[in-house]
Amino acid sequence: MTQPVTIIMIEDDEGHARLIERNIRRSGVNNEIIAFGNGTDAMKHLFGTDGTGLVQKGKALLILLDLNLPDMTGIDILKQIKENKYLKASPVVVLTTTDDSQEIKRCYELGCNVYITKPVNYENFANAIRQLGLFFSVIQVPSAAT
Repeated sequence: MTQPVTIIMIEDDEGHARLIERNIRRSGVNNEIIAFGNGTDAMKHLFGTDGTGLVQKGKALLILLDLNLPDMTGIDILKQIKENKYLKASPVVVLTTTDDSQEIKRCYELGCNVYITKPVNYENFANAIRQLGLFFSVIQVPSAAT
């Protein structure tokens, strides 16, 4: 019995967060989406009060990560997720305005699974997220290490 995947969205732009959630829903994905507007709150949730990540053991997570956050960089968050034994198998989708090739390379080297540059145009952005939702509906996500 596979556990339903929880989508963790780390996005500081409220407009983007609403657009992402709405268009993921439009593509038929009904999974729980937990949204965080900054890295600090997201890290507390992911790693728990003890900071080990044990709190996520046995849970299936998919992480949507913006790189440009007010309190820490998405790169730091990605690095910590991929270095954690409970979280490292969770797919991380980087969703950001940055299309710098060095940044893209760095994210993949650190273990991000998908890197998507947010289209500037609203309609293109909405469309890209709907397609991402369709992708979410078919991919398999492992539970956090036991």
